[in-house]
Amino acid sequence: MSAPERIPPRSVTTADPAAELLARGELTVRGRIREASNAALYCTVTHEGREATCIYKPVAGERPLWDFPEGTLAAREVAAYEVSEATGWGIVPPTVLRDGPYGEGMCQLWIDTAPGTELLALVDGEEPERGWKAIGFAETGEGRPALLVHADDERLRRMAVLDAVINNADRKGGHLLPTADGRLYGIDHGVTFNAEDKLRTLLWGWAGEPLPQEALDVLERLRHALTAEGPLTAVLTPLITPAEIDATRARVDLLLTTGVHPQPGTDWPAIPWPPV
Repeated sequence: MSAPERIPPRSVTTADPAAELLARGELTVRGRIREASNAALYCTVTHEGREATCIYKPVAGERPLWDFPEGTLAAREVAAYEVSEATGWGIVPPTVLRDGPYGEGMCQLWIDTAPGTELLALVDGEEPERGWKAIGFAETGEGRPALLVHADDERLRRMAVLDAVINNADRKGGHLLPTADGRLYGIDHGVTFNAEDKLRTLLWGWAGEPLPQEALDVLERLRHALTAEGPLTAVLTPLITPAEIDATRARVDLLLTTGVHPQPGTDWPAIPWPPV
């Protein structure tokens, strides 16, 4: 699998002023997110009197992976943002590819989360209560089994559809960012868009259930945007490989053909580890 051709500092294709700020502003590193698996730097970005906080992940700080081309994770994060924008759901925070203090990398708007928002839980019993969806059984610290559940939440369901489209191999609980204004963002999309089926997620609660009409409408729009001459294809072409774009089209077509949320596969772990 060959990597896509590298591109110059991000040429913004959306009208999002936050993306413009991220792409054009002066980037200043303030610290490092130590728990991140790849280099993730906490920064401020300033431009023409505006300032924001952001995360900058330089390509030089990416750990090599056996199943993804080296040096492509930052571009995949941008590709996930572009698909998110094409859905109209705005799930992924504004994200650009640009030069920074440590070379080319991904730059993403920092999201402040709202404490106390419960989206995941471990509960006793074999069936979830009303308002929750079962993920599977897990073992607690005391060695007893418990049911892992996620909220039956429209925002999570949209995210599950997005993950199925972009083939997200790492949707963990820590990648869910609820905000005080009621929005829900998803982050960490470096291991996405592989041409092979690698969907690993905590959001299996709707597996096999019919897709809501809203999702079908969004998928139909994505199908048109992903045609050979479509606008989303043009945006994704510098970011991921032609085979990966073809696979994205195929996943959209399959979702529309079956009309249901995908089921967990049997050839790979369906839930990422650690799950949170």
